[in-house]
Amino acid sequence: MSEFKFPTEEVELPSKGIVYPKDHPLSSGKIEIKYMTAREEDILSNQSFIQKGTVLDRLMSSLIVNKDINIDDLIVGDKNAVFVAARILGYGKNYEVTIKNQSHTIDLSTLDSKEFDTKELEQGKNEFSYTLENTGTVLTYKILTGRDEKAIEREIAGLKKINKESSADLTTRLKHMVLSVDGKEEKKDIRNFVDNYLLARDSRAFREHIRKTQPDVNLNYILENGEEVAIPIGLNFFWPDL
Repeated sequence: MSEFKFPTEEVELPSKGIVYPKDHPLSSGKIEIKYMTAREEDILSNQSFIQKGTVLDRLMSSLIVNKDINIDDLIVGDKNAVFVAARILGYGKNYEVTIKNQSHTIDLSTLDSKEFDTKELEQGKNEFSYTLENTGTVLTYKILTGRDEKAIEREIAGLKKINKESSADLTTRLKHMVLSVDGKEEKKDIRNFVDNYLLARDSRAFREHIRKTQPDVNLNYILENGEEVAIPIGLNFFWPDL
């Protein structure tokens, strides 16, 4: 029996590959994924994967052509780009959603990547600098990868086991993102700073800076009245029959 060749597409990464090591396949700024097949629909309907919360990572891993690439290696914004591309290749570009009690059809193929300036960045160095406005403290930080996100989820889950009323989602994320505080790189110093010395207004400004500058897909939609809203990503994104 002759071997079937699956059609594939190259996806442009919002990061342009700059944050990955030179010898990493993602440093090209592109990733090749194949079109979804019945096998991927089996993955999407696998109740065990759904209950464990791993169904989308399983899907992405199945679609990536280069098996040397681990889905956890991708920074979150690049992962979102693969996520959107997989939906388009699998079920088409039109995404039916309800926003403010009105039905909308969003053309996913029109979603652009956020502008990401790589001029002064060094290939393979996922490290950026930010000075807090109110205290002048200099932070270095990284863009989170899928692996970082999983570590954050595990830590938050562990904290909730100790204290069910624990709500440390924000500080936990910052502790994993910040690499140094005024040159101090020890984890204990970073955690102490985030817990005890990071002013709320500086924290908010820092998070806003990251939101605006980190590479990602622009998942916003402009309503007829000119209002810009976040595109709701629901179950029907990959399960359009629901």
